[in-house]
Amino acid sequence: MDVRKIEKVVTGSLAVDGAGVHLVRVIGASTVKDFDPFLMLDAFDSVNPDDYTKGFPWHPHRGIETVTYLIQGDIEHGDSLGNSGSILDGGCQWMTAGSGIIHQEMPKASPRMLGLQLWLNLPAKQKMTKPEYRDLTADKIPVIDGKGTRVAIIAGRYRGVNGAMRGDYVDATMLDIALDAGSAVTIPLAEENTVFVYLIDGALSFDEEIVNPRDRLYLERRRAVLLTKGEAATLCASETAGARCVLFSGAPLHEPVAWGGPIVMNTREELDLAFRELDEGTFIKQYKV
Repeated sequence: MDVRKIEKVVTGSLAVDGAGVHLVRVIGASTVKDFDPFLMLDAFDSVNPDDYTKGFPWHPHRGIETVTYLIQGDIEHGDSLGNSGSILDGGCQWMTAGSGIIHQEMPKASPRMLGLQLWLNLPAKQKMTKPEYRDLTADKIPVIDGKGTRVAIIAGRYRGVNGAMRGDYVDATMLDIALDAGSAVTIPLAEENTVFVYLIDGALSFDEEIVNPRDRLYLERRRAVLLTKGEAATLCASETAGARCVLFSGAPLHEPVAWGGPIVMNTREELDLAFRELDEGTFIKQYKV
């Protein structure tokens, strides 16, 4: 089996977004080519409500899917489709912005706010698809327990079990993986997919072939690890710390990217049209029921 190795490690940078939310922008505009079809990953981890309660007031999206996964915390949300509710511990909001949606996400004060938001690109022919919202509560997300391992299948398939979500446009895999100290797990993957791992906590190695764990290279938390092509990835937790991470996999689109804030299209002309429609009040499209 051709096991993937480390191709690139990205540490990201501190950022403030929305109305004043402190976060780490792990991948973004500068990493688009390498991480295709994944556009952006923002990670947040705070016990200080002042870091996040100003939230993300009403704003538009077009041309992407946004995936908000909350390990701990409470985020209230609403959108122009009429959806509203809360993302709670272990829950996920998977939103297809498509032709256009306006929404808000407002974190509430919690003992700890821990999670991430991923932006997944839409193929050019489906940029203007009908918007859709999916509320994946924790009880809808299958969990596979193994020897020293726990894998929550948010999207995709693992060990013959389908996840809570299967993408209609990009068939992405998203796995929340927890490893006890000294344990390891091998994840089968489509050979040509783009695959990266975001390390939330602990220390993680991809050097299973090194017999002595003390000789392995362990990466620490808050890093995104882009992996080479291959049929599988093997994740090894350190002997002392264990590890918690999220693995992402998806087929690259190989299409041009025109990025304008919360809107991602393929050309500058498409971006100009989107912002003109926002000004004119025609951004939100009507669909027959």
